[in-house]
Amino acid sequence: MINQQILQGNWNEIKGKLRNKWGQLTNDDVQRFDGNVDQLLGMIQRKTGAGREAIETYLGELTANGSSAVETATEAVRGYAHEAAARVQDGAAQAADSFRDGYDSLQQGYGEAEEFVRRRPGESAAICIGAGLFTGLIVALLIHRK
Repeated sequence: MINQQILQGNWNEIKGKLRNKWGQLTNDDVQRFDGNVDQLLGMIQRKTGAGREAIETYLGELTANGSSAVETATEAVRGYAHEAAARVQDGAAQAADSFRDGYDSLQQGYGEAEEFVRRRPGESAAICIGAGLFTGLIVALLIHRK
């Protein structure tokens, strides 16, 4: 039996193939299809003189091809989705690795600064005082500028 849903879903493609196979069919003839397969078969029989079984076989082939095309497209989309998901996962893993590397570098920098302060407390205090004075001077200049 002809799959009515696939016939309706692929009707634009199928109606062109019907007109190619049976040239006696007009655009009006194929536009009248409203989902009733029996009426379609009867109309094609009347217009072309073809046997009902031959028409059903041909429509069955068309709907089977339409169905396999939909399945092929579905598989292609599924493949693209899996590929995209894999790329997103790879990107997320790379971002996590970069973050970890940056965090490790930051931790290393803090460790080196802590070690410098332990080994040279006087120089560290002088650097902090100098940085504070420099920052205060910049802020004062910016405030007076306005």
